[in-house]
Amino acid sequence: MRYRRAVERLRMLARACEQTRRVRADEPFLRAAYVFGDLLGGADEVGCLEVAFVLNLPPEEVAWGTQPPGTAWLVDFLDLDKGGVAYVWRPHRDPVANHHVREPVRFWSLDGIEEDVLAALAERRFGEARAASEGGAAGNGVADVEAELRTALEHLRAVHGAYWDRRWRREHRSLGRYPEHHLWEAVRGYLELLDARDD
Repeated sequence: MRYRRAVERLRMLARACEQTRRVRADEPFLRAAYVFGDLLGGADEVGCLEVAFVLNLPPEEVAWGTQPPGTAWLVDFLDLDKGGVAYVWRPHRDPVANHHVREPVRFWSLDGIEEDVLAALAERRFGEARAASEGGAAGNGVADVEAELRTALEHLRAVHGAYWDRRWRREHRSLGRYPEHHLWEAVRGYLELLDARDD
């Protein structure tokens, strides 16, 4: 998509994130949203909008590359399945940045839409966008690959162990997603982290 269209889509996404606070104002499920990847390179053509969403879940429930519990409604609410957006989930207690999410820039948080960031991105002032977002990365720094790998392996074992259980299969089938999706994501996430560790 064209750069300008990608920034417009990001602004629409920020507005939708703002609306999620109405769902559970006492304890919001979505805590922040960051953009990373091609958009921050400033190319006229952006392959897709890459976004990291920070959830009010502990790290052990947000294994890399998977759909954590309770995110199906968020995918639908934010129109993430409409195409043009590649998204990942991050736990609120870990850094947003990791082996894949590099130099993320926050464009929404519980404090509201980061208008300065969106304005800077619209004008391709990337240094200003990063400065306006500075300190916004949860926990700052980069997530430890070893810790994420342990979480991914525990998740993979849990999915593998429960895969043929009827109740588990029933609970993991909704909104066009099936148990096979959960198994595939667990395997893919684990292998991606294994490769990142070995690089």
